[in-house]
Amino acid sequence: MKKFGLLLAGGISAIVLLSTIGPMVGFFVSLVLLYFIFKQFLKAKSTGGKIGLGIIGFIVLMASIHNAPAIIGVGAAFVLYLVYKKWNENKRTASVKEESDPFVNFEKEWSNLKHY
Repeated sequence: MKKFGLLLAGGISAIVLLSTIGPMVGFFVSLVLLYFIFKQFLKAKSTGGKIGLGIIGFIVLMASIHNAPAIIGVGAAFVLYLVYKKWNENKRTASVKEESDPFVNFEKEWSNLKHY
């Protein structure tokens, strides 16, 4: 039942992640543009240049706010990572549990001794 829950959560988060790839790309591009506009704004000497870059920066900022569903996509990617980590943890703990159980090891050794 635990595997089914992990599979369901992973499937839903994968669908959400795939549906928000477009806004994630747009958000990333607009943030990169906003960074470069800000750097040019700090370098600008004239007041007209600063006003022009400020207007362009405001427009790009509005474009990045428009791509806010990308934050949901990042959350879905994080949930998908947690599901992957938990899924592999279950496999690892089962094998470690089997190896650390003294009765299982005794049974293996006893069967090996019987064959010889």
